[in-house]
Amino acid sequence: MSIVFKDVSYVYMPGTPFKQTALKKINFEIKKGEFVGIIGHTGSGKSTLVQHMNGLLKPSLGVVSVEDIDINGKGDAARVAKRKVGMVFQYPEHQLFEETVYDDIAFGPRNIGLDAEEIERRVRKALDFVGLDFNMFSGRSPFQLSGGQMRRIAIAGVVALEPEYLILDEPSAGLDPRGRETILDEIFKLHNSTGVTVILVSHNMEEVARFVDRLIVMHSGEISLDGEPRDIFRHSRDKLVQAGVDVPSVCTLLAELRGRGLPVEDIALTPEEATATIMAAMRRRDRC
Repeated sequence: MSIVFKDVSYVYMPGTPFKQTALKKINFEIKKGEFVGIIGHTGSGKSTLVQHMNGLLKPSLGVVSVEDIDINGKGDAARVAKRKVGMVFQYPEHQLFEETVYDDIAFGPRNIGLDAEEIERRVRKALDFVGLDFNMFSGRSPFQLSGGQMRRIAIAGVVALEPEYLILDEPSAGLDPRGRETILDEIFKLHNSTGVTVILVSHNMEEVARFVDRLIVMHSGEISLDGEPRDIFRHSRDKLVQAGVDVPSVCTLLAELRGRGLPVEDIALTPEEATATIMAAMRRRDRC
């Protein structure tokens, strides 16, 4: 049960002077239940990559399959496979268009032919997931809400489809620190409670380090690195810099402290881990 790319290449505006190769023979698999981060510099191909996962873009060459079904094939099987993959674009509040919050979240479930009772169940569940009260928000216009609330409504609309794979392209872009933390905590909670596969596109190393269990680094339309974040941040900093990204700031801090003689061990991915690592190193030093 997975999303599989086999020799996938993609070219924008082929046959024109503006031809641009965005993906170059990509091969990888995302297994069900993973929480995957995709990072890379602007123009590295990360957004193009994820838009192939639910058929928004069709490969120039190669095959993308969801649970062994070519999603660019014809027939009901391909349509069903595409529906298993939900996508939240950057600034998803720009996708809102209905007169009420309820109708906006219900649009997808209605479009796949669910009955009214099931639609309401999903709207209630999705609003609860994003932390908004059904009675308070369902009848309101989404355009009268705050930016953070609009972002939550847009995410709820995708969650209401109950996808088995959830792609989020910079879901916290433009939010203040508290808003970013709230959105990402909700996504992490959904992953833990339902087992939904999450693919998170981000340029924020702290976000990636905190949440994902697998990291894919894109560079010039290719996969430069693919592995556990801790291993990549520990051993592949040169490749990360070459790809236009860097390790989380806590990793830089620990490297600086090691260089100054504090015996910090291993690598921390979050401020909490870094604090514990530094305190332990100070206690060891004091005992010497």
